[in-house]
Amino acid sequence: MKNLTPKIIALTLLFVGIFFPSAHASYLDTIGVTSLREATTNLDGSGIDVGQPEADDSGSPPGTNTWEIRPNAVGQPTNLFTYFKGIAPYISVNTANTYPNSLGFESGHAEIVARNFYGFPDGVATNVAHVDDYQADTFYNYYIAMGHSISERIVNQSFTFGTNDAGVNQTYDNYAAQNNVLFISGAGFDGQPVYSPATCYNGLGVGVSDVGNSPYGPTSDGRSKPDICAPGFPDFVTSYTTPQVSGAAAILLQAALRGDGGSDTNSAADMRTLKALLLNGAVKPIGWTNSNSAPLDTHYGAGVLNVLNSYEQLAGGKNNFISATAISPGDPHPPDASTGTISKWSGWDFNSIASADDGFFSTAADGVNHYFFNVTNNLNGANFTLTATLVWNRQQNQTDINHLDLFLYNCADSNLVACSTSLVDNVEHIFFPRLAPGRYDLQVLKHGGNFVSASETYALAWEFFSQTLNVEQIGTNVALTFPIYPAGFSVEATTNLSPPIIWSASDLPPPIFTNGQNFILLNATNPARFFRLREPDF
Repeated sequence: MKNLTPKIIALTLLFVGIFFPSAHASYLDTIGVTSLREATTNLDGSGIDVGQPEADDSGSPPGTNTWEIRPNAVGQPTNLFTYFKGIAPYISVNTANTYPNSLGFESGHAEIVARNFYGFPDGVATNVAHVDDYQADTFYNYYIAMGHSISERIVNQSFTFGTNDAGVNQTYDNYAAQNNVLFISGAGFDGQPVYSPATCYNGLGVGVSDVGNSPYGPTSDGRSKPDICAPGFPDFVTSYTTPQVSGAAAILLQAALRGDGGSDTNSAADMRTLKALLLNGAVKPIGWTNSNSAPLDTHYGAGVLNVLNSYEQLAGGKNNFISATAISPGDPHPPDASTGTISKWSGWDFNSIASADDGFFSTAADGVNHYFFNVTNNLNGANFTLTATLVWNRQQNQTDINHLDLFLYNCADSNLVACSTSLVDNVEHIFFPRLAPGRYDLQVLKHGGNFVSASETYALAWEFFSQTLNVEQIGTNVALTFPIYPAGFSVEATTNLSPPIIWSASDLPPPIFTNGQNFILLNATNPARFFRLREPDF
């Protein structure tokens, strides 16, 4: 790639603070880590190298080099870490494998980030293979801007440039596309726009789920950011939500490489697949909204991180599209006559789509890949929910992106049910609750004409589900059970069904995990009550 002229950058930490406890267990519950550990074996980041660039602590005078992680402060051995620091104009970098060392000094901010990321025992990915701790100016100027290689595929960036910088975004996108690296970055500060590097196309920008004043989108060029959010801990800032997402990405990468998503581990481990799975597994909080032209919520992105959901979709395996068609630009594209069906309601694909030759328009024609699903469970009155996410890259050295869209059609009447058709994003996202049983065509469409290239590689993740609550009397008790996947549901109760109905979970115990189910045991001698499962968005 073209080497850019090195420059000194102004980096700002996303929080000024000192030592705080690492991520509390309740936050690990919220983002699906606890359930995932109960449902699977040894998914803890094993074998995965990760990167953590850090700027000087915000409370320190500039240039004091307070950016390093003290190993025993995060419950990890010294040999887990390598430290990297260069001096302007960043033509070389000094490294250290011991702590303390002459390159820098301890950072409280860096250690809170590390505890939530891979710290032991309460981090998300507690057993990563190695951590490269970079001084942030060195990381950007020497590695990203000048194109030098790094060993890790997952990089956490809990700092901001303080602006949405198109040049910085381009540099990150080029590096990510060339090297298959997923950059996961804090979106910025409460009540301010999302800043670079979280505004790059090919990375993930992370917001905060449990405050009303999280960094907001869209970006100045109209794109949907942040991409995803997580619970703020300890101080409701994106510095500490970002490493939760980075830890989840490390877990998914480990699972993909060990074959949990099937034999095509290269596709499963591609940064686009990981990004699609993370977004598609997110749980919608109350107030979440999007539109056809804006695929993600302006504060929550795709929703609240849930790594159990993302993992289960990975485990659904790679499923190829059923058919491909070509249409004249702008023409309707209802379901074709294909009879094939994808049997996995939770799954993913990593594929390519081309602007096609329809005999009249050459490569100006639109290409459509069709994924057909028979969605029914033979229960009267059943409703389903679909979440689908399409991800592709801004290609290396390109200033624009190919134009891809995502559609859902009802095959019975060829009616359009839902779509995501952003003109500027390289993510499309459909969330459709209350989907009636039937046969559906989930379509990926690539517009032809003068776009970046005739073909585009993409990742697609999907989840159709109909969640049910089972109520059973056991002696003098009542047992309430429902599956742990998909996550994000809670049980609520009411004493009568006469309006106004007041549903509440305040007097119900939290569910426990047993035999793949959430389980709540109640005393049957209590007053009669009605129960329901509630997904947060409803």
